[in-house]
Amino acid sequence: MTTMTQTSARFREFKMPDVGEGLTEAEILKWFVQPGDTVTDGQVVCEVETAKAAVELPIPFDGVVHELRFSEGTTVDVGQVIITVDVAPGSEEEAPAPAPAQEPVEEPEASAEEPKGRTPVLVGYGVAESSTKRRPRKGAAAPEAAAVAAAVQAELNGHGSAAPVIDAPPVSRPLAKPPVRKLAKDLGIDLATVVPTGRDGIITREDVHAAAAPAEAAAPAPVPAAEPVTAEPSAAPAPSASARETRIPVKGVRKAIAQAMVGSAFTAPHVTEFVTIDVTRTMKLVAELKEDKEMAGVRVNPLLIIAKALLVAIKRNPEVNAAWDEANQEIVQKHYVNLGIAAATPRGLIVPNIKDAHDKTLPQLAAALGELVTTARDGKTSPAAMAGGTVTITNVGVFGVDTGTPILNPGESAILAVGAIKLQPWVHKGKVKPRQVTTLALSFDHRLVDGELGSKVLADVAAILEQPKRLITWA
Repeated sequence: MTTMTQTSARFREFKMPDVGEGLTEAEILKWFVQPGDTVTDGQVVCEVETAKAAVELPIPFDGVVHELRFSEGTTVDVGQVIITVDVAPGSEEEAPAPAPAQEPVEEPEASAEEPKGRTPVLVGYGVAESSTKRRPRKGAAAPEAAAVAAAVQAELNGHGSAAPVIDAPPVSRPLAKPPVRKLAKDLGIDLATVVPTGRDGIITREDVHAAAAPAEAAAPAPVPAAEPVTAEPSAAPAPSASARETRIPVKGVRKAIAQAMVGSAFTAPHVTEFVTIDVTRTMKLVAELKEDKEMAGVRVNPLLIIAKALLVAIKRNPEVNAAWDEANQEIVQKHYVNLGIAAATPRGLIVPNIKDAHDKTLPQLAAALGELVTTARDGKTSPAAMAGGTVTITNVGVFGVDTGTPILNPGESAILAVGAIKLQPWVHKGKVKPRQVTTLALSFDHRLVDGELGSKVLADVAAILEQPKRLITWA
């Protein structure tokens, strides 16, 4: 859903939209425009990463970029203004004032001392002068605090005389955004001891990190160094030669995975069953399908046959395709199958699903699988593609693993893990012969699926993979 605000007839604001289902924040991965660039309605201006996927955001109007409120790598709450656009360039209307204190910009203005790798909020612009003044705060700042703020501003401006400081914050309440306050609390930093370098005396993440690291301390009395857990990797102090640990911020897809898996593991009572089977005939079928003209142009692999086998097993045992509605205390039977495929990507594990997979022919299923995998690897999977799954397949065999006990994707009833297919000695027609063998593991929600039903589903999948001709007789 596109979110925008019209601040005047000339300048319009574009806010961070909720690009997923109830998401509250997103990280700006990359800006595709800079102040002064011309943009058109529908043009992609930035790429953001939510807890589910990377998404490109288009601007919903024409104009010239006036201001980028946040730099790359910044996590922004849904509803915050991220960019302002001049929709009537050349007119005499005054530019809007900088963002007020309740929505401060964390990044310092561009200067000769700008840290490498940081993109300033305004490139080639100074602080816009406002024709109005904010209401004075209760309890005026002490002269010493005003002097310190003026000195810092003068240093940033690169000259001896300080620019006027408006609304210098009281000593007891330094200006900082809530995420910066949380970071300071996590690191044990007193914000009153931190020298602000942000616009209008605002304390930034970098200021907090500087106060936490003695080697780079900017405050007069720095505290002992502490490794940040919520900071951006690029903003963290460089590790020392004797460092024995690396701390990685938990955010984006990784944060969503952690929350979802913990929630699933402690909400749904998991049961996992295993079966080891001979899939030699399935491997022969895969080889034959690769030569079939009807399958030309699509990727054929064992996962395709496994997916089709699971869909047939669900058709024979439809009660397994359900969800638990805790609020209404109901079991919701699904008369469709959105088949999830767990995919390992550079950003972490995601589970996009094939909508209405039960209605697809084998060539259509193959094409959908190929598109799903390609999109996931490119990091272009949309939040909608990961919503509404009913059952999932996770192929741990690609890593050489025999099997595992998979955790349910939240809201789903079952997940099938497929192990590595290996040539092993197997009793076939009364003789020990080398055969292609694999192990399947089916985890299911015991609130929805009894042991008998789960066993039937797993047994049906196994029977089809042992005798693929059952795809014809059972489908």
